Amino acid sequence: MKTAITLGVIACTIMQATIAADYPNRPVRIIVPFGAGSATDVVARTIGQNLGEALGQAMVIDNRAGANGTIGAELAAKSPKDGYTLLMSTNTPSAAAPSLMKKINYDPVKDFAPIARIGTIAFVLVTNPSLPAKSMKELIALAKQQPGKLTAGSGSAGSLVPVFMLQQMAGIELNHVPYKSIPPALTDVMSGQINMVYADMVTGSPQVKSGKVRALGVTSKKRDPLLPDVPAIAETVKDFELIAWFALFAPAGTPQAIVDRLSTEAQKILARGDVRERFAVMGIQVAPLTPAELGKFQKSELEKWAKLAKAANIIPE
Repeated sequence: MKTAITLGVIACTIMQATIAADYPNRPVRIIVPFGAGSATDVVARTIGQNLGEALGQAMVIDNRAGANGTIGAELAAKSPKDGYTLLMSTNTPSAAAPSLMKKINYDPVKDFAPIARIGTIAFVLVTNPSLPAKSMKELIALAKQQPGKLTAGSGSAGSLVPVFMLQQMAGIELNHVPYKSIPPALTDVMSGQINMVYADMVTGSPQVKSGKVRALGVTSKKRDPLLPDVPAIAETVKDFELIAWFALFAPAGTPQAIVDRLSTEAQKILARGDVRERFAVMGIQVAPLTPAELGKFQKSELEKWAKLAKAANIIPE
């Protein structure tokens, strides 16, 4: 009996090694659950290009935006478990969605195999320059004078939750306007269609530096090196903090040998100075985790975002 079990284990090990050695032999699709130009899209393209060079196959980016990233995540969850469809996810579809939506058609943990966490990023609250508020203090005062009149867009959990956090913590009322992703919300802030949005550093900082929007505060506990002159919101609203993250997943059931190979290559890429520098100039802090570490981190994040949503009085939609 022991001999049979041992032979079975050996055969399985050999088969896994063979699968990993032959992978990939055709292009790999990376689903991005947010729009082109979003931070997640930029991260996926950066990692995808480098993974493609390391593995000798093209990594094709497939943007599937909508419903807080759950449309793309569901598509990835139901894709073949062969390593040829991956998901570049974030805290939104992989941790916050169950607390923001009444129903999602996938399980963020059970339906995915963690590969690697890529990094973390803060958000910056930006307004149209014409809005008569040049600081967080002035914005809060203006919102109190006009309850429910100021419009705040969102395109992810990282941009949605802080809207409700600010309402709760500052005692104001804003008019929330949902978008499929952050770039179109930011465009509407620049054109004056809405008053403000929490934009990730990748999409927000260039518009701040160009003067197309005004930055009032960043969501990290301390000022962000990318926008050193912009105060942390916590300097005005005590204990205000929110950080988002990016991570690579595969559909659950993907051969472990493929998951391990992808993770190993991702770790090598994230250790490179040129990649770290490219991310740093976009406001992304490289913060790699192995599959096991990412799995534990994701479970803790599910609890964290549930608490944030509850504290902010967010009613699932």
